[in-house]
Amino acid sequence: MKFLLQKIALLISILIAASLHSGCGLFHHHGDNYYTYDWTAADSTASVENDIQTEDQSDTEEQLSYQLSHAIINDIVSTSLDVSFDWKKQHMNGKATIVFKPHFYPTDSLTLDAKGFDIHKLELISPAGNKLLNYVYDSSQLHIFLDRKYSSAEQYSLLIEYTAKPNERTTAGSSAITDAKGLYFINPLGEDKNKPTELWTQGETESNSAWFPTIDKPNMKTLIDISMTVDTQFTTISNGVMISSADNKNGTRTDHWKLDRPIAPYLVMMGAGNWKITHDTWKGMPVDYYLEPEYSPYAKDIFGRTPEMIDYYSTILGVPYPWGIFKQVVVRDFVSGAMENVSAVVHFDALNRTHREIIDGNMDDIICHELFHHWFGDLVTCESWSNIPLNESFATFGEVMWNEYKYGKDAGDHQHLNDLNSYLLAGSENPVDLIRFYYADKEDMFDVNSYQRGGCVLYMLRAYVGDDAFYKALNVYLTQNKFKTVEIHNLRLAFEEVTGQDLNWFFNEYFLSSGLPVVNISYNYSDGSNAQFVTIEQTQTIDEKNPAFTLPVDVDLYFGNEVKHYRVMMNQPKQTFTFPAYSKPDLVNVDASKSILWQVNDNKSDSEYVFQYLHAPLYMDRYEAIKNFQNEQDLDENSRLALIASLNDKYWSLRKDAINALALDDEKTIADAKPLLINLVKTDPKPQVRTAALKKLATLNDKDLVNELASITEHDSSYSVLATTINALKDVNPDRAYQLALSLKNENTSSLLNVIAGTLASKGNDSDFSWFENKLNTADGYELFSLITKMKDYLVNCGSSVRRKGIDLLATIATSNKASWICMSAEGDLKQVKDSLESKEDPALADDIAYIQHKLDEVHDQMK
Repeated sequence: MKFLLQKIALLISILIAASLHSGCGLFHHHGDNYYTYDWTAADSTASVENDIQTEDQSDTEEQLSYQLSHAIINDIVSTSLDVSFDWKKQHMNGKATIVFKPHFYPTDSLTLDAKGFDIHKLELISPAGNKLLNYVYDSSQLHIFLDRKYSSAEQYSLLIEYTAKPNERTTAGSSAITDAKGLYFINPLGEDKNKPTELWTQGETESNSAWFPTIDKPNMKTLIDISMTVDTQFTTISNGVMISSADNKNGTRTDHWKLDRPIAPYLVMMGAGNWKITHDTWKGMPVDYYLEPEYSPYAKDIFGRTPEMIDYYSTILGVPYPWGIFKQVVVRDFVSGAMENVSAVVHFDALNRTHREIIDGNMDDIICHELFHHWFGDLVTCESWSNIPLNESFATFGEVMWNEYKYGKDAGDHQHLNDLNSYLLAGSENPVDLIRFYYADKEDMFDVNSYQRGGCVLYMLRAYVGDDAFYKALNVYLTQNKFKTVEIHNLRLAFEEVTGQDLNWFFNEYFLSSGLPVVNISYNYSDGSNAQFVTIEQTQTIDEKNPAFTLPVDVDLYFGNEVKHYRVMMNQPKQTFTFPAYSKPDLVNVDASKSILWQVNDNKSDSEYVFQYLHAPLYMDRYEAIKNFQNEQDLDENSRLALIASLNDKYWSLRKDAINALALDDEKTIADAKPLLINLVKTDPKPQVRTAALKKLATLNDKDLVNELASITEHDSSYSVLATTINALKDVNPDRAYQLALSLKNENTSSLLNVIAGTLASKGNDSDFSWFENKLNTADGYELFSLITKMKDYLVNCGSSVRRKGIDLLATIATSNKASWICMSAEGDLKQVKDSLESKEDPALADDIAYIQHKLDEVHDQMK
């Protein structure tokens, strides 16, 4: 599961603000043996399972409930589903045939998760004839009485016929997964002509039990096969391979999908839509890409590096991709970034991109994240949500691995820095254990701790044990636990088996504890003792509950071109380390591997940072130096020259950072940097760098220069560069900016939408209303929100007759859009248009102001 949506949702809520189960217990009896059962008094070890856990919603560990792993009484052997769909009602008709066996203790009962179903039939399958079974159903769980007690050596099979009604359930999601209905019908009746009709499922955490009965826990595994009956127009997708497809001669077709290796229930998926399949392979294995026909020509641009990813991960882990087929589908209105369903990954529609859009950046990080889950999460699965970092931390670290392999060490370290900064920004102020057994809701586990912080811990662990030991330990972990469920100690034991070291200290401090070290580093060189002293002090709260961290610290001492390497272990709140040095080092580089998860105040001098930029080998060495230059109020000459030199750094992101750090506030720096920046605009292979350089040059307010550069950049292949060109021209040559925006207004890309809308809005030409009208009628989600905010400015600047059409359009959106936040935005912008017109104090606008008020009154009346 890719964690993408929290910041977007937060931003939208801020912008909008600125512009303005309980179920009834039902006992079902079949046959003559009628009896009642006191469910509230049931013991979990008695003949009836009691899987319900109560959760304390308070937010301190002392008050929160300890989250037990699910107690396994029955195992699922296999699940076979036969499903069809009522698109009008948004129901699914299902027939589930499920094989079980008692886990260890004999049992005569079974509890299944089954959320919001109508149960039509529940039978024990028997060669002598099926038997109806008694059960109690509370709309969330099925408590089933078996016909007798079964031992762990016996299997038994149930047939359950039911109707799933996902839209009739009240659900809530998390920051990573925004909804929990399980099964989603998208534009089911085809009423939205701008959106395809689809259905798809999303199981994590425990939502698949909203469309098929199961034991919906991560420590359960099942074989799965699904027969889907759909209209013949649809393409289907599910786990495993399609073993048959039968035309029913009535406008429907039944596709039978099967996966013959066990997976957790939350990893089961199915989907149906008007997708076109592009076929690829890895060593003869099918690798398929499902896309809307409009984007199918770009399938290899979007997904084409997937076979290489599979090969890389299979090779470095020493465990070949284990699922026999790999498919990816892009769906509409997905509730997260992506989901690692076994052999059938679902992606949100941001992956619908053309070749030109991909020039500004691909989605490989999401693709490789979900692929790496097929080892970490799918092949070996966390046994409880407390252990979800064993899935998500690895998938996050898998992004670092891919970037490092494909684009070099700098690219991997750049990805690692992004993870570190994400955690420091969002998670370090409220520390929690990485593997945590106390939480209010399982959805709370899907945060920057389980993803980015955990990825940083793995990066640190790799640096400590070394690459060879790290990947050998992962091989042992995967091999010993394949198709099983695990907890954090399984990982520790694999590393201890390979390294021969006791690693409890590392796992206790970095996986099973909260917070991170906050350190201050100071330096002192002694001529008399020929020694370099390095003092490291941990300044975070240290007490009996929060002892000092143990830190394996690599220290490099630089004497010109000679480097001395050391490793020291810090295990006290404050320690001074002594290193032999017969002359003062040019640089002492603490955490030379740049792998420690900490916040650091490093008291290096400016001259040492200059030396570090020029001589230390890593991306982070150069990044730290550039950031130091950026934070200095008055750069000395050597620092200034080093910063200007970094404009030509070998790695694109550092060139961009150098551009952003550069202050064009004196003639000397302008004279030195300007030709370099112009050259970057013209020749840098990365659009991110060309964009940053153009933005920086635009701050000079040199009309001739901007117009000269625009003559080049207005033909750039990058939408980002084009958007920056328009923005740069708006300040010095607004007519030319408007003409460029007009020439691009038919480009169907969100990358240009905001800047074109803003440019047309500022001009306020009545002739542009049709463009706004078309875009507002076809956009949705965040694109629609952005357009509404620009439409507000357009309505202030345009003529009266067009203004009233636009007011009608916003009023319609405010009362008819299905998303409440869009309605609120449209209403708020109507108010702002009215306020802006009133502030002009122009009597000629009185009728328009009154018309807006009339429309606002209508909006309020309809909302009531």
